[in-house]
Amino acid sequence: MKFFTTFCLIIISSLTLSQTKFNSFKKIISQKENEVKIQTENTTVILEFCSSSIVRIRTAWDGEFEENEPWMVTKYNWPNVNYQLENNENSVLISTTKIDLHINKNPFKIEFYDKKGKLLTSDNENGSIKNNKKITSYKNLQENEHFFGFGERMDFLDRRGKKVTLDVGRGIGLPHIIGAYNVLEANYSPVPFFISTNGYGIFFHNSNPTTFDMGYTAKETYSFSAEGGELDYYFMYGPDFSTILDLYTSITGKSPLLPKFALGLQVGTYSGGTWGHEEKTSTEYVVNLVKKFRSSKIPLDVLHLDSTWRIFGENGGKGATSFEWRETFDDPEKMFKDLYDLNLNMVGIHLRPRFDNGKNLRLLDEARKKGFVYPEKDNPGEFVNFFDEKAVDWWFENGVKLVAKQGAMFLKTDEGSAFGRKANESNKTGPKGDKIKTLHNIFPLAYAKAAYEKFQDYNGIRGMNNTREGFAGIQRYPFIFAGDWPSEWQYFEPVIKAGLNIGLSGVSNWAHCMGGFEHVADPELYIRWTQFGLLSPIAHLFGMEHPNYKEPWNYGEDALKIFKKYDDLRYSLIPYLYSHSYENHISGAPLMRALVLNYQNDENVYNITDQYMLGESFLICPVTKKGAKTRVVYLPEGTWTDYWTGKIYQGKQHYSVLCPLDKLPIFIKEGAIIPTQETLQYIGEKEISKLTLDIYPNASNTFTIYNDDGKTLQYKEGNYNTTLLESEVLKSEIKFNIHKTKGIYKGKKINYTAKFHLAKKPKKVTINGKNITLTDVYKNGVLVISPKEYNDTDILIQIKK
Repeated sequence: MKFFTTFCLIIISSLTLSQTKFNSFKKIISQKENEVKIQTENTTVILEFCSSSIVRIRTAWDGEFEENEPWMVTKYNWPNVNYQLENNENSVLISTTKIDLHINKNPFKIEFYDKKGKLLTSDNENGSIKNNKKITSYKNLQENEHFFGFGERMDFLDRRGKKVTLDVGRGIGLPHIIGAYNVLEANYSPVPFFISTNGYGIFFHNSNPTTFDMGYTAKETYSFSAEGGELDYYFMYGPDFSTILDLYTSITGKSPLLPKFALGLQVGTYSGGTWGHEEKTSTEYVVNLVKKFRSSKIPLDVLHLDSTWRIFGENGGKGATSFEWRETFDDPEKMFKDLYDLNLNMVGIHLRPRFDNGKNLRLLDEARKKGFVYPEKDNPGEFVNFFDEKAVDWWFENGVKLVAKQGAMFLKTDEGSAFGRKANESNKTGPKGDKIKTLHNIFPLAYAKAAYEKFQDYNGIRGMNNTREGFAGIQRYPFIFAGDWPSEWQYFEPVIKAGLNIGLSGVSNWAHCMGGFEHVADPELYIRWTQFGLLSPIAHLFGMEHPNYKEPWNYGEDALKIFKKYDDLRYSLIPYLYSHSYENHISGAPLMRALVLNYQNDENVYNITDQYMLGESFLICPVTKKGAKTRVVYLPEGTWTDYWTGKIYQGKQHYSVLCPLDKLPIFIKEGAIIPTQETLQYIGEKEISKLTLDIYPNASNTFTIYNDDGKTLQYKEGNYNTTLLESEVLKSEIKFNIHKTKGIYKGKKINYTAKFHLAKKPKKVTINGKNITLTDVYKNGVLVISPKEYNDTDILIQIKK
């Protein structure tokens, strides 16, 4: 027995050594402007300096490197980077103006340092390993280092000590009804990217299923691996999280601006009859639904018709798309006209990525003959080959355009995860094989890209796409929603986590089915969830339970009243939200921000999953416990003002605050400058000529109001304007400057009302040096000034304390 045990240990040790044999430096093969190519005993390594803060590390065991792919990464050609290389006896030192790489020769491993000599991360003794097709990079886990990102996950925020596999899908291995709702497995939009509190980020550029072990197996080691493909990753130095997100989205692409009206309320409908009740669908139901919103004075901008608009085809059952209207829809073209006459800005339809034959259209047969579906093992296939531009063109011209001509302006691209997996609502399983494993995660990108770009070209305005699945780069084809989570309290906070995690992964335009998707909601849950939903990046109302669905009048008078209150609040915040959308477009900063994004050195925020910043100034604290009349909130450093009461709190503390049913706790960050407008029933109802600026001058700050036409792509050519607002808080006075608007976009002249939230009545107020009488302009802690006569010049308001 002792011999057997010893023999087994020898075998195990031999296997381990065969995988972790020390890899030694041999020589520098070549040096180019941005690239250093190194030969080691076992591998070829390319270090590509994309900028002074970004380096791409590629490792090949056979010396052959893959072609650059077009789906995840949008930028491969980078400007020249000035770096210095020093080849010593035991090491190679490579320096840019932002980072230093120390390459140990024997064993070969890379260490990353900032310019102050702080170790950011380093390869451990295992370095990089290839075991059959699996490739892995091992790194040392620093003390007190924490990790965030990884895409739209519903389970955890801080990943230190956790292990996660990223592969698009609901989660497999459990029955549908359980697997669909498994918060530990749900993986609709994974992103192989993370940010470390040590000041760096890593994007693992590989589309195969990837596993990140962040100190789960060994407390002093983290690793990332893939089931195939190349060991290819980007290292980014911040050190702050916002800079790292900017760098990541410079690699995978910035989000375009959505039409401004996309920030208004969006509603989905089953047209009167969800699955099993398809015969109840009708054009009349859809039009009457919108009329009800209008008569109830509930602002609304966008509508989509979910899956029951079409007949289910011969092959794919409920899953595939026939492009033929259900016979209960009398006149779809007139329906679209009526909807637009009710001042909806955009109406779309749901579809799946598989063709099917209908009663009249034989699109599946035709696509198969032309080779425009992806071939499968035993048949020509059903999935549109979205990797083939000719197939995409044929799909749009012969399928999508049929409904586009009638009035549809965007798609809800559902079931992107079914390519290589079992489909949601049928027994259909997509293509299989090693190649499919590589394509499975990027299929949702190709699918969303096709719908987004084709409709953008066809409509002649900015595109919009509503999709559930994504991967690295999905921010370019916005927006995504969190999936079909039931209307139950246990799923409420996990959906908030999804929004926090996807925001830390480069995606801002994110939504969820407020109130939950399946099951009739508890009215209290409905109210709490819609409060959160109406203060989410995209406000999306949709559910499938028949017959009451998720419209607010179905949940009682309180629900209707409270829903309208928060919908009105959202519409008043459009200038604030739209300006942050532009910030996201240029910097990658998400609208919904986990507290760790701005407070990465405060360990108190690392596991807060029920609070978030909406833009720079609003701290939103959803109430996720049934029956709660109070909840505990954590306020980070600084001073914070209760949005509803004006009470001021000191930060870096926990507080128990009141939260009656109609009150979602909201706190305003010190120095906040918040532009608001009058509430409209839809975006574009009138051209805005007045803005109110809510200013909380307990700290200096700036805010830039962004404006353009809200619809066209001309903003990409510079047709926009910006107005810089500056608040300087000094010991004896407050200076607030409304700078003259700059830019070529000629919108309507704006008149401003400035509302200063002050603890004490000021001694003196001047506008551009002219005294203002304080009588009637200061009441209940708010100083209200309307400097109309100065709107063609810079406006300087000075407040003597």
